[in-house]
Amino acid sequence: MRNLLPLISSHPGGRSALTCRFRCGDACFKETPNTSDNEYAGDIIARAVSRRSMMRAAAVVTVAAAAGTATLTGPNAPQAEAAALAGHGHQPGPPHKPAPSGARGLRFSPVAPNKNDKVTVPDGYSQNVVIRWGEPILRGAPAFNPDKQSAKAQAGQFGYNNDFLSLLPLRGERGRQVLVANHEYTDEMLMFRGYDPANPTREQVEIAWAAHGLSVVVVQEESRTGKLGPVSRHPLNRRLTATSEFQVTGPAAGSPLLRTSADRTGRKVLGTLNNCAGGTTPWGTTLHGEENFNQYFANGTTDMHKRYGIRAGATERKWERFDRRFDLAKEPNEANRFGWVVELDPYDPDSTPRKRTALGRFKHEAAEPRLTSDGRPVVYMGDDEKFDYLYKFVSSKRMKKGNSRAAREHNLTLLDEGTLYVAKLTGDSPAAEVDGTGKLPTDGEFDGSGVWIPLATGATSHVPGMTADEVYVYTRLAGDRVGATKMDRPEDVEPSPRTGRVYVALTNNSDRGKEGKAPADEANPRNANKHGQILELAENWDDPAGDGFAWRLFLVAGDPNDPSTYFAGFPKERVSSISCPDNVAFDDHGNLWISTDGNQLGSHDGLFGVAPHGDRRGELKQFLTVPTGAETCGPVIQDRRVLVAVQHPGEVDGASVEKPASTWPDGPGKIVRPSVVAVWRKDGRDIGV
Repeated sequence: MRNLLPLISSHPGGRSALTCRFRCGDACFKETPNTSDNEYAGDIIARAVSRRSMMRAAAVVTVAAAAGTATLTGPNAPQAEAAALAGHGHQPGPPHKPAPSGARGLRFSPVAPNKNDKVTVPDGYSQNVVIRWGEPILRGAPAFNPDKQSAKAQAGQFGYNNDFLSLLPLRGERGRQVLVANHEYTDEMLMFRGYDPANPTREQVEIAWAAHGLSVVVVQEESRTGKLGPVSRHPLNRRLTATSEFQVTGPAAGSPLLRTSADRTGRKVLGTLNNCAGGTTPWGTTLHGEENFNQYFANGTTDMHKRYGIRAGATERKWERFDRRFDLAKEPNEANRFGWVVELDPYDPDSTPRKRTALGRFKHEAAEPRLTSDGRPVVYMGDDEKFDYLYKFVSSKRMKKGNSRAAREHNLTLLDEGTLYVAKLTGDSPAAEVDGTGKLPTDGEFDGSGVWIPLATGATSHVPGMTADEVYVYTRLAGDRVGATKMDRPEDVEPSPRTGRVYVALTNNSDRGKEGKAPADEANPRNANKHGQILELAENWDDPAGDGFAWRLFLVAGDPNDPSTYFAGFPKERVSSISCPDNVAFDDHGNLWISTDGNQLGSHDGLFGVAPHGDRRGELKQFLTVPTGAETCGPVIQDRRVLVAVQHPGEVDGASVEKPASTWPDGPGKIVRPSVVAVWRKDGRDIGV
């Protein structure tokens, strides 16, 4: 099944240096912001009670989770699933007996690793480009012309470097849906001919401001295929940019820490920056995580600036030359107004999006909610930085059902009141068995238990020495103080709609185990971790509002021939190779889909599907690959269609408009353009069945 390319060594995380410059401000080459000496799992394990008692606690947790799992069948299914999550997946028992056609939803021929400068899909599937950077979506916006760009035109056109995608229903308009997209960052080297990074022009900077942010665009499906296309000038279409108005809400709104000379109320912010992944709420809004916002701010001077990755001196894009708010020497609080989760109502084009301070401020990769049994939303979040933390927010309010005005207005307050938590994980194996090589402990799995440590509830801080405002604005410091577990870049975090289990993409961490850095622990078991892993978490008694959980590593990524890799116990000769998991999503069959960023195995990044349950649990298949230099983002998995955002195609060291490294999507002689792609089966049937 597998056709592996040789292992290669490249830029940290597999990204090009160009990507690191423009996406995250060369974070890999700078000092890791988290220099705290808070405990890591190895310390906790050494002082823990007996391993046997921890195993009993984990088993109690997982029996409860399994008992409510709809996908399990047969009289002994809950007990069997509980034993697996408690660490007994390798006990003697019947071998895997997979059906010949594979797990439902994943019945396709896997795409082999490759370096094709195109989107490569399985046999029997077709694709189309749904929308490209620069396509007009608002009334009056001109057709895209790379040599006649302007800020006014870009503000009415689809933005740059699409990341998170959400596809929402549109009642009353047959065959139409609402597409919402994040635009994470700009790469001016690939946008402008003759770009001089030392001396950008005001026009170039203002175009970049307009290319950031969010897009809302109605799309129309073609009845006989899975093809989608934009409905330009639809009344719901919208662009939000780095200069649009956003409202600050929640317990830190109005805090002195958020006030500037332009906004003395601390309640109004211009723009949203570096929106990475996100989430879709049960009440019909979308959530957008502001991630590497630090790179836009110059002249950081304080320890808090440093903790958030803001450095002294000029920025890569030099925006501070054209707007004083990006110069922290002049506006020291402006950076505090970024790094939040933004909530957008895509059905109301006149609404003001809101930055939700109750969810904390850090490098939000994503924010994906689920509901408690009594209807309160719980939002899981990762802080995408080496050695940073996993969080959740539990609302104190219940969602109101229905689409009445009263229900919608109430539901738009759900993320302003509740409790913010950070995770502390404990392994169940002796510390000596976690040696940094990725070798499985004697119990056959990397697993254990954990607690959610409360940080703040409304105006009440639970962190000694910090006010509630400080907890929300300086959330990383709060995590440091309570001893949260340092993780290997927690990115997208998604609860399964079918089982309630939560899956955490941990992309990589090349600093794990280095001198002066946290060593390997059971949740992050490999030193110099360049391939990443995916953690599976089950809340105690399947209660997402609870304060404890069991966890295990579902996948330890890399070449299946590498003994340090692990695929939930599935035979490794039957899986695709995967490196650097980033965004995750679920299909209606309960399968987990994983997009990658920075593949370290000699192939382009791609999209993969894996079964999290059943006799094919751990069988991973590659569904597509993206073009040269690109990253796979924003997967949306529908019954008959898969959407991906092809981000930063052609972003290869030395590339420019004049010297392109990719000709995607429009061929030679055309400028390379980030785009959204739809994939469907040629026979019109459901994906993977």
